[in-house]
Amino acid sequence: GWLQVFPEFVTKDVKIINKAVNGRSSKSFIDQHRWDSIYKVLKKGDYIFIQFGHNDEKQEDSTRYTNPHTSYRHNLIKFVTEAREKGAIPILFSSIARRNFNDKGTLIPTHGEYPLEARLVAQEYNVPFVDLEYYSEQLEIAYGPEKSKELHLHFKSGENPYYVNGKDDDTHLSLKGATEISKIVASEFKVLKLNISKFVK
Repeated sequence: GWLQVFPEFVTKDVKIINKAVNGRSSKSFIDQHRWDSIYKVLKKGDYIFIQFGHNDEKQEDSTRYTNPHTSYRHNLIKFVTEAREKGAIPILFSSIARRNFNDKGTLIPTHGEYPLEARLVAQEYNVPFVDLEYYSEQLEIAYGPEKSKELHLHFKSGENPYYVNGKDDDTHLSLKGATEISKIVASEFKVLKLNISKFVK
């Protein structure tokens, strides 16, 4: 994930604790008490980055799926309001685009209404918002249908020792992709004039 790379873009005054876990939705993150583990230690002045959506879409999995307009929305509101109870500062992010080009070379969105709900919650609750769906779409389009594979986990058999039989993953980021997204986030913090931007290199 991009947050694994993000520490390179901030000064040593910042301590980043990455509690993201692959495969979790906003629902399973709460149900597995992962949110509780964050809430318990949040302190006044902490920033908390909130980004869900990819796994909330999994309609075939009742442990993860959320309706974007009801439970997903209310889970985001829960994260925001409870973070603020502790004096922490939430920042909402829309989901990163998947590499999903059609045969005409057009990037087709896959996230449905989830990014919209993140935007709406951000507006209604006056939460700083980084539209990573938009910026990652622009990144994918700039790279194009073929070269954009470099942003994701695309490896031929034998090319990467971690993926012996090769890998074709259009969702998860490569080191290059994570670095590009981290650059965007760092830049957006400055555009939004967030206090955290003073720690951005």
